[in-house]
Amino acid sequence: MAITENHDFSVTVERDVPTEMRDGVLLRSDIYRPVGATTCPVLLCRTPYDKAQNTYIQIARALASNGYIAVVQDIRGRGISDGKYFWQFQNNAETFDAQDGYDTVEWAAGIPGSDGQVGTWGHSYPSWCIWRLAGTQPTALKALFASGMSARLLGLNFGIFETGRRLQWTYKMAVNARRRVGDESGPKTEEEADAQWHEVERGKWIWYLPLDDLPDYLFSTLTPLLKTYLREQDKEFWAFQKIHHKVNVPTCQLTGWYDRLVGTMDNFTGMVTEGPESLRNQHRLIIGPWGHNSNNLTRIQGPFDFGPDADTTYPQEVARWYDYSLKGIDNGIASEPPVKLFIMGENRWRFEHEWPLARTEYTEFFLHSGGSANTVRGDGVLSVSEPGNEPPDVFDYDPKDPVMSLMGIDAQAAPRDQSPLNGRQDILVYQTPPLQEDIEVTGPVVLKLWAASNTPDTDFTAKLIDVHPNGLAVNLTYGIMRARYRNGYENPSLIEPGQPYEYAIHLNPTGILFRRGHRIRLDVSSSDFPNFDRNHNTGADFWSDAELRVAHQTVFHNAEYPSRLILPVIPRS
Repeated sequence: MAITENHDFSVTVERDVPTEMRDGVLLRSDIYRPVGATTCPVLLCRTPYDKAQNTYIQIARALASNGYIAVVQDIRGRGISDGKYFWQFQNNAETFDAQDGYDTVEWAAGIPGSDGQVGTWGHSYPSWCIWRLAGTQPTALKALFASGMSARLLGLNFGIFETGRRLQWTYKMAVNARRRVGDESGPKTEEEADAQWHEVERGKWIWYLPLDDLPDYLFSTLTPLLKTYLREQDKEFWAFQKIHHKVNVPTCQLTGWYDRLVGTMDNFTGMVTEGPESLRNQHRLIIGPWGHNSNNLTRIQGPFDFGPDADTTYPQEVARWYDYSLKGIDNGIASEPPVKLFIMGENRWRFEHEWPLARTEYTEFFLHSGGSANTVRGDGVLSVSEPGNEPPDVFDYDPKDPVMSLMGIDAQAAPRDQSPLNGRQDILVYQTPPLQEDIEVTGPVVLKLWAASNTPDTDFTAKLIDVHPNGLAVNLTYGIMRARYRNGYENPSLIEPGQPYEYAIHLNPTGILFRRGHRIRLDVSSSDFPNFDRNHNTGADFWSDAELRVAHQTVFHNAEYPSRLILPVIPRS
């Protein structure tokens, strides 16, 4: 999508400006300047994705045209910056991103034309870079804008390898890795890498077993990093909640209900509860109806048209925040409540004073059936009535034939019609009758599932779905639980075959008005592939295990084992 500039200023660009880090390593930046401006704030983006990408050029030019100096820097070991690359999936102490970020902020404050104030921008990994530097308290950092970056890594991957996204991402990242070592094999640009992955490689590598035997050439010098990461899926490498108390500037967070990194909101709540008290009322959170792509903050998402109010652009949101926080422009932000939510179904924005909403009524919807909840034609029901003496539902999960993820071409979460999965016997479907009145569900979603398996380890998945009167069924949010992590990532343990356990499956938060005549639907299964790696059901380490075993699964919903979906219902005035 083309980004429309505000042409208040024309823009000039300085390419590949070097900056020396404290250890002598040179990082290189492109600097976009508004022609005719005297002095103005600097907005910094540090990225591993090549600062010369068209996306960065468009956003930086748009920000500069609005009267900011926009700086885009290749981080250490990426693009044309010097040094060795350390990625975000390892011990933070082993990376240089915190100190490099600090040094770059202080340098940016002193470049010609700067008024001494520095802010940040950049989506996803660049926002990881933002949070790494924010805890170092650079003196020139005066405000922070970050988006698409969860506070916790385990809140994103649930301790399970994200096969589709992570392999595609690493393949794309390997373009620069190859270039740096003079390897001319493979795609030459990230665009070529995306195309080659979809057209040639994806169908081979997502099914490859064992993952630890992936050939070294596939990801160039990133292959050792990936294979180390395979062994550390239950490790929390981000843990930004530990630095919120150190971040001494106002922050603005942006994410979307379909963003798989919607845990961005936890950085907002962390700043409000743990950040310096004097700043707690200055932080802002924006949650739209979008996915992870910051170039697609638009009304059309999958089969949905969320209306004109859902349309915006990333530069508009960044500039609005800094017009207020750095330039002191009275643009309405000061008088707005801190949380801005787009309620899907109602298709309008609403301001709130906190997250989650204080008036939430957490409501239990119990799972019911006569033992035949398999497929959309089964007898599964969601109801606020507690279960009595009901037979369990059963299905077989075969990792050779997993439930396939319906996702975007970029292997990101997206709203999709669920009908291609309608006939699968390994999906249990529980749904309400057509609603007699509107029900708003906005906030965190949890499934308390009582289940058993005949294997020593397995997965259970949950998907919340909005079923329209015409039969269209579209996913809203999802969650997954690996059985060995039922007592926490710090205490993994295999299960006893045949023994019922209660699994607390945390789905990503959502914000939806279920309209009268719609149904609330829950799909329960044991795979969501390649969104998440297949559980082999053997109990062995997944990265070195080539065996795939069928699991016989039992889901209970009776008085003794009351499986229930806990929804954050918002009272309607």
